[in-house]
Amino acid sequence: MTFARTVRAVLLLAAAAAAALPAAASAAEKVDLLLVLAADVSRSVDAAKFQLQREGYAAAISDPRVIEAVSSGRYGRIALTFVEWSGVGAQRVVIDWTIIANAEQARGFADRLLEAPRSFSDRTSISGAIEFAMGQMARAPVEAARHTIDISGDGTNNAGRDVASARDEALAKGVTINGIVILSETPLAWNPDHTNPPGGLENYYRNNVIGGPGAFVMVAQNFNSFGQAIVKKMIAEVAQAYRRPLLHASLRLRSKRRASRRGNGRIAVFALRNNDLPGPAAAAATKGTQMGGMLQVSRQPV
Repeated sequence: MTFARTVRAVLLLAAAAAAALPAAASAAEKVDLLLVLAADVSRSVDAAKFQLQREGYAAAISDPRVIEAVSSGRYGRIALTFVEWSGVGAQRVVIDWTIIANAEQARGFADRLLEAPRSFSDRTSISGAIEFAMGQMARAPVEAARHTIDISGDGTNNAGRDVASARDEALAKGVTINGIVILSETPLAWNPDHTNPPGGLENYYRNNVIGGPGAFVMVAQNFNSFGQAIVKKMIAEVAQAYRRPLLHASLRLRSKRRASRRGNGRIAVFALRNNDLPGPAAAAATKGTQMGGMLQVSRQPV
């Protein structure tokens, strides 16, 4: 075979290989939000609490109000991945990146979540969870203007590096970290400060875990109320993806401060105003608040 024929054959093979690649390889699909759901499965979360947490996430992801909010975005879709975390090095992707644009896709995600086995039962490394979630962001197969990590947990960071340092590194890369804390009525006998730290777990998350534009902490009074809290939180997170920088914002969180006490920390309460939401998202937010009054979140001091 002559040199010219050899070159031609190589070029033909290369062209055929390129044609076989999906379009996403050359131009990543765009979504409104990349959302990492990171669930605590440390040993303070017993079997009953674990099941309630899993069922709460599954119900929220497939909730019609959440789907309605998703459909109101510019692209009408978000990308989700679900990870579980515990101690140092104990993190696992339960469901990899999945695009959610309709009820059928959401139900499929929820069904897979309910069927998956528990990953760990170790210590609590929130810093490790943040680092792992950042790794998942880096390998996401789609693009979004807004990247959010959603950390749920029932205790403080007690393993691995300093959690505030891990948080700050994530914030420097433009990622928002939100939290949902699950309060424990009875402190752990062997380590009461883990689930009930001085000032309260909500205050701990606000000061050490959450951060970024619009970051908030939502509270589930117990594992039984976790599902309702997740629905409200996901509507808020999806709605935040509509915001534009500076004066071009299409979603604004208008604040109303009111004094309240939980532990030793003051709480800033924000109302998600429906006239700041585009179309169906307003209705979704309104329905979401009917379960527990005004959609309230605790945010870092401003």
